[in-house]
Amino acid sequence: MSEKKSRSLLSAGLSLSFFTLCSRILGLVREMTKAAFLGTSKYADAFGIAFMIPNLLRRLFAENAISVAFIPTFKGYLEESDSADGKQTIREFLSATITLITFLTTCVVLIGIALTPLIVRIFLDSGDTHLIAETSILTRIMFPYLIVISIAAFFQGVLNGVKIFSPSGFTPVLFNSVVIAATYILTPILTNHFATDTDGIVDSELKAQMAARAMSIGVISGGCVQAVFQLPFVIKTGWTFHFTTLKKAFSNEGTRRVMKLIVPTIIGMAAYQLNDVVSTALAGKAGTGIVSSLQYSLRLQELILGIFAVSIGTVILPDLSGLAKKELWSDFNAMLVQAAKIMALISIPVTFFSLICGTEIISLVYKSKRFTDESVRLTLVAFRWHIAGLFFIALNRIISPAFYAQGNTKSPTVAGIFGFAVNIALALAVVTLRNDGTGGGIALALSIASFANTVALFIFLRKNKNLDVKAVTLGTVLYAVKLVVLSIVAAIPTYFVRNAILPVFEGHGRLIGFGVPLFVCAIVYAAAGVILLLITKDEIVKIIVRKIKK
Repeated sequence: MSEKKSRSLLSAGLSLSFFTLCSRILGLVREMTKAAFLGTSKYADAFGIAFMIPNLLRRLFAENAISVAFIPTFKGYLEESDSADGKQTIREFLSATITLITFLTTCVVLIGIALTPLIVRIFLDSGDTHLIAETSILTRIMFPYLIVISIAAFFQGVLNGVKIFSPSGFTPVLFNSVVIAATYILTPILTNHFATDTDGIVDSELKAQMAARAMSIGVISGGCVQAVFQLPFVIKTGWTFHFTTLKKAFSNEGTRRVMKLIVPTIIGMAAYQLNDVVSTALAGKAGTGIVSSLQYSLRLQELILGIFAVSIGTVILPDLSGLAKKELWSDFNAMLVQAAKIMALISIPVTFFSLICGTEIISLVYKSKRFTDESVRLTLVAFRWHIAGLFFIALNRIISPAFYAQGNTKSPTVAGIFGFAVNIALALAVVTLRNDGTGGGIALALSIASFANTVALFIFLRKNKNLDVKAVTLGTVLYAVKLVVLSIVAAIPTYFVRNAILPVFEGHGRLIGFGVPLFVCAIVYAAAGVILLLITKDEIVKIIVRKIKK
C-alpha cells in the first residue's frame, strides 16, 4: 500500500474518529441520562423496545443501502463523470434515489404506526396492558425517525462518496445533544401537565413515564436535525437533486443497480439485525429490567466499536472499492490486514480491562437516582459476556466491507444468516435451561454468534483467488493471540492494584469511590501494556508512531 494511501486512510480515520468519539461520549451521556431518569424500570424497557423498532429498520435499510449499494454505485459514476452527459446521469441517479428513499420509508412508517400495538406484543408480556399501551405510544412517536434518518443517511452517502466525512461524523453529536436536552427540558413540563391525572401512579413512576416520552420526542427531533445539518454540505459539493416521479425513480439504471445489490444483503442484514429482535423479545418476557440492562451493556460496548470499528470501516470501504476496481489486490490485501490488526490492538486489551473493572465502569457511568445496586448487578452480568465478543464484532465491521468493495453481497449474507441461527439457537437454549433472571445467557449467545460470523467470513474470503487470504487469516490470528497474552500479563498487576485501592476510596461518593480506582487501574494497565508492546517491538505501534511523526 502506497505511503500516500496510508496517510489518507490515517488522516480520514483520525478526523472521523474524533467526531465519532464525541458522538459516542454524548451517546454514553444520553444513556447516563436514561439511567438517571428511568433506571432499569419497566419504562426503561418500554423506551428500549420502542426505539429498537425504527432503529432496527434504519440499520437494515438506510445504513445497509448506503454503505453496501449506494456508495459503490455513486463512486462508479463519479469515475466516469468527465462529460456533461455523465454529470447529468449522476444528478438523475441522485434524484431517483432520494425519491425512492422518501417514498418507501414513508410507506413503512405508515404501516408500522398502524400495526404498532401488534408489534409491541411480541416483546412484552401480554398481561401488562398498561405497559403495552405506553410502549405503543413511544413507538408511534419515534417511528417517523426512520424517514428523516434515511434521508440523513442518503446525504451521508453523497458526502462519503466524494470523501467528505466530517459533517456526517458530527451529526450524531447533534442527535445525542438534542435527546439529552429534550429529556431534561420536557420531563418536568410533561410531568406537571399529567400530574392532575395520575390514576394512582406514584410521582416517581409518573416522572419515569414522562421521561420516556420526553426522550422519544428528542429522538424524532434529533433525527430531523441530522438531516437538515448535512444538506448545506451536500449542496456545496455541486451534486444537486430533486424529487422525481416514481416511474423514473424505479426505472433509473443506477437505482436498479442499487436494488440489485441491496436485496441480497437485506436478507443477510435482516438475519444479523434479527439477533437484536429475538434477544429483546426473550429479554422482555424474562422480567423487568432485563431489556434495559442489556441495552446499557451494549452502549458501553458500542462506545468502543463506534470510535474505531465503524470509523475505520466507513473510511476503508471507498478505498477498498477503488482498489478492487483497479485490481490492485496487493494494496487491497495490505489495507485489510492493517485494519484487522488495528482492531485487535484496540479491542483485545479493552476486553481484558473491562473484565477486571466492569463493576467500577458501570457504577461510575450509570449509578445514580433510579439506577440502583440491582441495576448495576443486572448490567454487569450482561456486560461481561457482551465484552467477550468485542474483537469478533469489530473484526466483522472490517471484513464485511472487503466483500462489498468487490460487489460480493452474497457471502456476508450467508455469514449473517449463519450467525443469526447460532445466536437464536443458543439464546433459546440458555433462556430455557438457565432461567436465572439476568441477561447473561442472551449476551453470551450474541458473542458466540459474532465469533461464528467471523469464522464464516474468513472461510468465504478464500473464494477470491486474487487475495492472499492465508496471510490475512494467519496474520490476524497470530497478532490476536499475541495481544491476548500481553493483555493477560498486563491484567495481573492491575487486578492486585484494584483489590488494594477499592477499600480505600469506598464510601466517598460515586465519582471518587469508583472513578479514582478506575483511573488508577487504567494507568497501571495502560503503562504495562505500552511497555510490553515496546519490548516486543509491535509493528502496528511502529506504524502509528511513524505516521504521527509525519
